[in-house]
Amino acid sequence: ETDFFTAPHKLLHVAPEQPFFKRFRSLSNLEYTSTDLHSPLASVKADICNLPFENNSFDVILCNHVLEHIPDDTKAMKELHRVMKPGGWGIFQIPQDIYREETFEDDSITDKDERTRIFGQYDHVRIYGMDYFDRLRKVGFEVEGINYSADFIPEDIERYGLAEGELIPLVRKI
Repeated sequence: ETDFFTAPHKLLHVAPEQPFFKRFRSLSNLEYTSTDLHSPLASVKADICNLPFENNSFDVILCNHVLEHIPDDTKAMKELHRVMKPGGWGIFQIPQDIYREETFEDDSITDKDERTRIFGQYDHVRIYGMDYFDRLRKVGFEVEGINYSADFIPEDIERYGLAEGELIPLVRKI
């Protein structure tokens, strides 16, 4: 539904996933930059809360399953907004509890087993609720929820391990 694979784009890929990394690097229409604090796939080693890029640098930003690991997610969101060009867009997917109204955070939970039990993974610092899109809006993004599973039959949703009804946040900077 976009021109992502055909038009020229300057892409920032935060915490690059191996399959996407290989695919995006091979596309001649993309000026591809990957960033992460520790990943060997990162072309730029950087903290998402202090990105070493100029303002308004990227047409597209992909940041999937990162923000739930970041203690100051608001600062990270502000940085992503800062480096996105006006008219740019991004996908900032996170694990979200669609039955929870508000995001739950508790810095006092430091035990790995307890974090896994409460947040779903030992290195997560929060479980996002339905307020996630509002959190993105507060830093300046326009946000649209895309229900990608609506285009799949139930058998394919199960086969591919998709979360039925999950809304993927498509963010835009105006």
